Amino acid sequence: MKESIASIFNQMKIALNTIDKLIDALENHELGYRPTPKKYSVGELLGHLVTICRADYLISTEASQEAMQKFYSEQKLKSKEELKKALWENYNFLKSITEELSEKELEQITTSYWGVQYTRYEWLLETLVHIYHHRGQLHSMIVHGMKKDLGIAMFE
Repeated sequence: MKESIASIFNQMKIALNTIDKLIDALENHELGYRPTPKKYSVGELLGHLVTICRADYLISTEASQEAMQKFYSEQKLKSKEELKKALWENYNFLKSITEELSEKELEQITTSYWGVQYTRYEWLLETLVHIYHHRGQLHSMIVHGMKKDLGIAMFE
């Protein structure tokens, strides 16, 4: 299973590298672009996206809904530099914590505050999927909404 964990983190890093490039392609004033009323702006989506590694880890360790609301309310990322720093800090946090887990701990089932049960390994897969999902949204917002031709490869 440790080889599988390394593969997951390899794929996660590929996704985060492209997110880093997508952030570089933006100007700070473009973070406020909101293609659909009452939905995330580019900056709000990025604010969510860069915290996924830590947020999903907290959920996987059975953080309460109140604890998650507090976590999200404390995220005040405004600039491209802050977003990029949080992206890599949260990735490194998740990677270092996960690498310390034993096989038995990876097989442990935990329950989210809304009742979903996964093994810690499955939570890691869910985190990877979550990142790719929002990366796709971000790419679409920039390419189709902002009409920016990025030339950034989304997959290797």
